[in-house]
Amino acid sequence: MNATDRTPADLLTSALAADPGRPLVTFYDDATGERVELSVATFANWVAKTANLLEGDLSVEPGDRVALLLPAHWQTAVWLLACASVGAVADMAGDPAAADVVVSGPDALEAARACRGERVALALRPLGGRFPQPPQGFLDYAVEVPGQGDRFTPRYGGESALIVAGAEFSGAEVVQKALADSAGLDLVGPGSRLLSGLSYDTWEGLSAGLFAPLASGGSVVLCRNLERLDEGALAKRIESEKVTAVRR
Repeated sequence: MNATDRTPADLLTSALAADPGRPLVTFYDDATGERVELSVATFANWVAKTANLLEGDLSVEPGDRVALLLPAHWQTAVWLLACASVGAVADMAGDPAAADVVVSGPDALEAARACRGERVALALRPLGGRFPQPPQGFLDYAVEVPGQGDRFTPRYGGESALIVAGAEFSGAEVVQKALADSAGLDLVGPGSRLLSGLSYDTWEGLSAGLFAPLASGGSVVLCRNLERLDEGALAKRIESEKVTAVRR
């Protein structure tokens, strides 16, 4: 982290400048067997493309609210940083009817229809696959994002940057809280690797599953459906992924 980092987007810019090739997010889904590893550079490329989609195709401006009806997933992490990049408010599990844009996983599509603005659907399939049949009234993220630009210059929004579990944080507060959480999460800088099975519907889950590793120069092994893994298999994952701390 640099002293000038004011938003989560700044944290990603600093990570990219420091070591673009290191792992940042390694994602497992223990319901499907999926494993995806994203370096800082690869993750930042997805963020830039998604930010260009938000600003260009969806006309999102700084201060607009984006409801994210998504689980703990590598694509959710991308959307959180993309929202920060355009200066939008990322509202985790927020009310679609109060949002300018809604981004929904396959299990929340009906609730997402309450949004009167643009709607984006994520299939959350392995390798970022698209829906076999796009949901009516939604853009399919996997179809729309590949053609977007690979570069994006972050914008700065208003006081609010993130809403989760009813609490509202500015970009600076997200950065400060993430850095403050690092020691308690046993993140001590480069090489630290936190395995998180926590959901993204609380600050604790977002911090362990993205923001604190990003702020500290570490990385996260983000596990969805971790309860399906027995203790022996979990121990093997911890060893193979060189995990230094676990939160679940």
